[in-house]
Amino acid sequence: MNSFQDESRPQMGEKPKPAILITGSAKRIGAEIARAFAQAGWHVIIHYGSSVAEAEALAAELPSAEAIHCDLSDSDAAVAMVKSLAARLDDWRVLVNSASIFRHDDVTAMDSQTYDRVMRINAKTPARMAQAFLEHARAHSGRRVIQVTDQKLENPNPDFFSYTMSKHALDATIAMLAKGAAQPEDRVYGLAPGAILASHDQTAEETERSHVLNLLRRKTGASEIADAMLFLAEGHLAGGETLFIDSGQHLLDQPRDVIYLARQTSVGS
Repeated sequence: MNSFQDESRPQMGEKPKPAILITGSAKRIGAEIARAFAQAGWHVIIHYGSSVAEAEALAAELPSAEAIHCDLSDSDAAVAMVKSLAARLDDWRVLVNSASIFRHDDVTAMDSQTYDRVMRINAKTPARMAQAFLEHARAHSGRRVIQVTDQKLENPNPDFFSYTMSKHALDATIAMLAKGAAQPEDRVYGLAPGAILASHDQTAEETERSHVLNLLRRKTGASEIADAMLFLAEGHLAGGETLFIDSGQHLLDQPRDVIYLARQTSVGS
């Protein structure tokens, strides 16, 4: 069951804030992005799947925000959500497709259920949401779609096989949507993070080890992702481009995901 929380329009004479929808923004990096845009004067639409308490608490914390629920495995429902928002938002400038499923299978044994789910949530639904946004949303100074991919695009390894395929599929939408955008001021971008927060089944020690396995040997902060999002939303980068925010991790040739590289280092130490 999908529900949409409808907010009232601005009062007569009140200039609407530019709006941004961030999928999967109730917690983790998505919440960091939400806070950054709220601080910069945006109206933030916090999408959530199951994290209702976190989404509502974050919306209450921010000066101009709302929480909205949708199951992104249902792409028809996601498109309906976009159309509903487009009908009532006067200046909806940015869609960030950040929500993602990160489940393990590897190059020797694809898991069919994992593949089907990650391809729906990580590729099909964000592609359809971007299409609906570019068709229906109204914005005062051009619209921006930001597809969150992964540094694995340039630094592949045999782990998380279906997930990696889904991010390649999402990456393929960026140039095509950018070239097909109806209005010349519209932009479609990619943002490819590296290891930022604990993921999968990592321990705290493994997380610390894995997050410095990059070219600069430093931990990339979630705030760096939020800053890059603001730049893409408000700057003048040409459409179709992708920013890698990973302290150079994508420039390496790592034989396995850093989760397992860090685990091997821990066992061998």
